[in-house]
Amino acid sequence: MHRGHQPSAMISATNLEQLAEIELHKEAEEEQSRLGDRPPLAAKSSSHQDTSHPYYDVARHGILQVTGDDNYGRKLIIFSSCCMPPSHQLNHQRLLEYMKYTLDQYVEMDYTVVYFHYGLRSNNKPSLRWLRDAYNEFDRKYKKNLKALYVVHPTNFIKIVWNIFKPLISHKFGKKLTYVNYLAELREHLSYEQLIIPPDVLRHDEKLRAAQKGGPPPPVKTPPPRPPLPTQQFGVGLQYIHEKNKGAMIPPVISQTVTYLKEKGLKTEGIFRRSVRVQLIKDVQKLYNLGKPVSFEQYGDVHVPAVILKTFLRELPEPLLTFPLYDQVQDIVRVESSLRVTTCKQIVESLPEHNFIVLKYLVSFLHMVSTESIANKMSPSNLACVFGVNLVWPPQGSVSLRALTPINIFTELLIEHYSTVFSSRCPPGQVMP
Repeated sequence: MHRGHQPSAMISATNLEQLAEIELHKEAEEEQSRLGDRPPLAAKSSSHQDTSHPYYDVARHGILQVTGDDNYGRKLIIFSSCCMPPSHQLNHQRLLEYMKYTLDQYVEMDYTVVYFHYGLRSNNKPSLRWLRDAYNEFDRKYKKNLKALYVVHPTNFIKIVWNIFKPLISHKFGKKLTYVNYLAELREHLSYEQLIIPPDVLRHDEKLRAAQKGGPPPPVKTPPPRPPLPTQQFGVGLQYIHEKNKGAMIPPVISQTVTYLKEKGLKTEGIFRRSVRVQLIKDVQKLYNLGKPVSFEQYGDVHVPAVILKTFLRELPEPLLTFPLYDQVQDIVRVESSLRVTTCKQIVESLPEHNFIVLKYLVSFLHMVSTESIANKMSPSNLACVFGVNLVWPPQGSVSLRALTPINIFTELLIEHYSTVFSSRCPPGQVMP
């Protein structure tokens, strides 16, 4: 983090704004001197090709991304400053509306925001007045379920802006903020592989780590995996679990969480939307991986098995819907609405038998949950938002915001039209919840 002015409480808001502007200019000059005469890379448009998107003019830049869950089972929203074009090319009011439009789909569940600060410059930054309006615009509905805000590569500019906003920001909200100096530090809090990190941010992080005093940069690569235990349940494939669990077709983690939730959680409002203390999840995972019995009753919280179920699916080496079907799931948006259920049925029927059996078991249960939506508020659409990214993801990289829409549509079809989609194929080993 840069050293520089430490704004005192006595400095007026106007002076702080000037100070923030000076700091931003200074950071830009430092960046320029590091790059030499080479100008910083311009923000690139993302692959957001859906021109029918109501906010295509903003969405195409890839400033905002929504990806899988963090280590606590919460949705990840990513904001990348380096993707913001110069201010004259972007209507910041539209950006604010687009942010609300995107968040509206997720604010009813716990979520996490990762803010990549690198790349914010004088020519692309919104005004401080806009920031104030944005903070006021995001009312309690948005702030309540925001569980963590990670500011990556913070600078003095961020600290000064925080001082400007301090009078507006509640103590409770302030406690959600964490400064992250290096990308490697994010591994403690979220599923790093699911992050969509712009190349400029990766390069900037490498430079910061190389310049770090007192030894080599911290490692970013994960250590090589150890051979799994015979009792391992998380992070191993369906076949491995099948062979090590006396030929059980449904992995014990799925059958046990589903059985418990069917009995105790069907009418729980917001089931699958809430997060749980990460240490608790690690403890339960450890018990499962060591082959020890797990009693969800002792935790007294139905959200524990709910998060465990999502975590199990997310940690499969290959998604339940398999890598080969990823592109077919993506293409569902190109299928005429009246033909989508049939297409969905055909895709599901092409799954390997074991995957089909497990998927049918799981979706049968999710359909059951959706039938109690008056009490639990979990319609097929809401369940799709939660489970979609845990059922399918690409072989390389993470799920982008653009890719999320077809995944959610496909998952909603699975749940809502469960009986039609799964009716024809009944393998001999099929088990139902």
